[in-house]
Amino acid sequence: MSDYYQLLEIDRGAGPEDIKRAYRRLARQHHPDVNGNDPEAAERFKEITKAYSVLSDPDKRQRYDTYGEAGVDGLGGGGGDPFAGFGASFDDLLGQFFGGGDPFGRSRTRSRARRGETIGMRLRLPFSEAVFGTSKDVRVRAATTCARCSGSGAKPGTEPTTCSRCNGSGQQRTVRQSLLGQLVTATTCPVCSGSGQEIRSPCPECRGQGLLMEDSTLTIDIPPGLEDGSQIRYQGRGHAGQFGGPPGDLIVELAVDPHPVFDRRGDDLICSVEVPMTVAALGGSVPLETLDGDETVEIEAGTQSGEVKRFRRRGVPHPDGRGRGDLLVQISVVTPTHLGEQQRALIRQLAQLRGEEVDPQSGGLFARLKGGGR
Repeated sequence: MSDYYQLLEIDRGAGPEDIKRAYRRLARQHHPDVNGNDPEAAERFKEITKAYSVLSDPDKRQRYDTYGEAGVDGLGGGGGDPFAGFGASFDDLLGQFFGGGDPFGRSRTRSRARRGETIGMRLRLPFSEAVFGTSKDVRVRAATTCARCSGSGAKPGTEPTTCSRCNGSGQQRTVRQSLLGQLVTATTCPVCSGSGQEIRSPCPECRGQGLLMEDSTLTIDIPPGLEDGSQIRYQGRGHAGQFGGPPGDLIVELAVDPHPVFDRRGDDLICSVEVPMTVAALGGSVPLETLDGDETVEIEAGTQSGEVKRFRRRGVPHPDGRGRGDLLVQISVVTPTHLGEQQRALIRQLAQLRGEEVDPQSGGLFARLKGGGR
């Protein structure tokens, strides 16, 4: 069985004011609104509320002091939750101790200003522009401040007035009886949405909203090194804020077109270059058109298909501006498919010098089959 005096951390001879101060302090500490979803804090709050409901009532306190907890069962102190159906916030609970005001001195009135909404859009970008960065003009449809009322929402020549429903408090209050006496519950005023002001003569242009939708063109900078699906946030480029609130943001998602030659792997660019069999065998060079301009790929004698040449700092720039990736060029040795008689003779001669067996002069199995096996 709980000791109500210990729960409230008071002596048995404590007076009514001592009990009230102790409960007020513990209620602030353990109320669920303060502790979120902590089940232990919620249970503790119920226990101290139960203790207060008994010790703050002289008759219940006398019964408790004489018979213990059993002496108050059924009198509202031991049976059920004394705040069942209460559903009030922490501020509402303690309002009675502070004349219905906020126990922490906070203003109840909300500002009319509202932050603007975020605009999202998808922008298609060529591969090279995504690699090196660029500037783009984009068209957006966004809320802008109404020029006629300067964003106030009120008809020119008039101003927002004190809310007729809540008299400027921003809240509606209801009073009901509880075990603690009169309990004041406050809810946001539905007329002024908590601002304490209402617009009785709305601006005919924006109909009291302070905003209008307009199409406009924005110039945005796209940093280098971004990939397909990257998102860029441009602060303050979204919908205008309502009634003087800050603007929202613009979020642009990139859709990067593939490149016919280059693929991307992180900050590296990858491509394949075809090298004639003779160049791969004897060495030489082949031209390559890169994103930075023309390059020459040097081929050493005996180069095999699949070998990779690396060009330092010819890849994708790092988004933070620190250097670039590399360009990786994979060699693909090309075997000729259409040879003249003289070319075939030279290759056969080479094969003989190397001791390699090749088809006779008939041109191979397919040629023999085509010629009836002769």
